[in-house]
Amino acid sequence: MDYKMIVLDLDGTLTNRDKQITPRTREALMEAQKMGKITVLASGRPTQGVMPLARELELGKYGSYILSYNGGMIINCRTGETVASALLPPKINRNVIGLAREYQVNILTYQGDTIITLKKEDPYVELEARTNQMPVKEISAMEEYVEFAVPKFLMVDDGDYLAMVEPRVKAALGKNISVYRSEPFFLEILPRGIDKAKRLEALLGILGLSREEVIACGDGYNDLSMIRFAGLGVAMGNAVLPVRNAADYITGTNDEDGVAQVVEKFVLS
Repeated sequence: MDYKMIVLDLDGTLTNRDKQITPRTREALMEAQKMGKITVLASGRPTQGVMPLARELELGKYGSYILSYNGGMIINCRTGETVASALLPPKINRNVIGLAREYQVNILTYQGDTIITLKKEDPYVELEARTNQMPVKEISAMEEYVEFAVPKFLMVDDGDYLAMVEPRVKAALGKNISVYRSEPFFLEILPRGIDKAKRLEALLGILGLSREEVIACGDGYNDLSMIRFAGLGVAMGNAVLPVRNAADYITGTNDEDGVAQVVEKFVLS
């Protein structure tokens, strides 16, 4: 198969345990782009958190794309244009923030390149800020402040406690809002229907490509849909069991240049 697009999750997939792209993986992806292959970085991270890796891979030069916020925003790296976006309706903001207060968990969202939160000195907020290289702004009257549309909210707390909170938040917000944990300590709240496969399908429609022409690599639960959707769904060696079971191919771990192995085998050879 002549694959034309390589879609990559970031944490646990493209980057190693130190959150870095290794030289071998970078070289393989640069060679693929020089051949005209489109590289897509698909992540739950905000756009700002994906940009350093996009720059490292020179996606702007080669006309590749970012699917940030789990696909809630699709960015053309060459032009900087937002090709498509899906935001939460502002009318639910107070309800979401109120649920965080009710269950006594911290909450964060995004305003441009800044993280907005109820509590700045929180280890999970600090992790999100550090991972995405974003400043944090603490807002005590968050219900009144966040009156604009946002791509998502994150409720953050200990994983065991969030496991109890998750079904209650789902029930309270109803069927038009997607609620799931991307990490044990991150409860994501997004518009319904925002997952990597559906947003990848939208991008393919814009570009006139088919799913059969796509390789998708991932390791986590939020990668499952795109791995099932792609022509070649690849699980990293460190992937969770459902992802491994759904994949067409299992590569090395993110610390073994698993992405480079796939690109070398299915694109460059």
